[in-house]
Amino acid sequence: MPEPSSGNLLPSKSHPGFFLTLDGPDGAGKSTQITSLANWLRSVGYDVVTCRDPGSTPLGDRLREIVLDRHSVGISMRTEMLLYMTSRSQLVDEVIRPSLSEGKIVISDRFLLASLVYQGYAGGLSREEIWEVGRVATGGLLPDLTIILDIPPVLGRERAGGARDRIEDRPELYHERVRQGFLEAYRERQTPDGSAIYPASICLVDATPEPELVYNRLQHEVRSALESRPRT
Repeated sequence: MPEPSSGNLLPSKSHPGFFLTLDGPDGAGKSTQITSLANWLRSVGYDVVTCRDPGSTPLGDRLREIVLDRHSVGISMRTEMLLYMTSRSQLVDEVIRPSLSEGKIVISDRFLLASLVYQGYAGGLSREEIWEVGRVATGGLLPDLTIILDIPPVLGRERAGGARDRIEDRPELYHERVRQGFLEAYRERQTPDGSAIYPASICLVDATPEPELVYNRLQHEVRSALESRPRT
């Protein structure tokens, strides 16, 4: 199946807020950086909401327990994708859209790109099909900026202290494909032919240096994006 053209899929900005997501391989330090970014943005006057995907709603938290529990019932890759999408749909309706409509900055720990990579590129499902399901689940909402924190799987596992959930338990080869999937998504967005499967704005940040150095780069990227964002 041919990949869709991003020119027909990227929605116009329809809210006064700003939607930022951090994504990337496990162990890249997303949670730490989200906390730092939220504290900084609040200190300069922004109203900030943070969330995680899956999770951050009563339904999402229940689904998160199921999909990440190492002792959960068997879950196929397709079912896994649909569980993530269900949680994501609730998160958009209950947290993200209402916050954006109020002009807030929303920072999410993962979003739709994660499914395209974890269940698609690394998991073997069609990325085109995942995109179509995701478009329905999110109502077409995409982040204003997605920042990929890039880190080699071995280093990420060392920093995280080893596998902690069902996804992290997967073989090293799977996690290397996850990393390559994120890098591929970034490379696709740099080409001018409109073939990117994920048409949102993407920034790639090396997460291997000390957290403070990574934070400085993130702060720069977020500040630039906020200064150049379109007005509604």
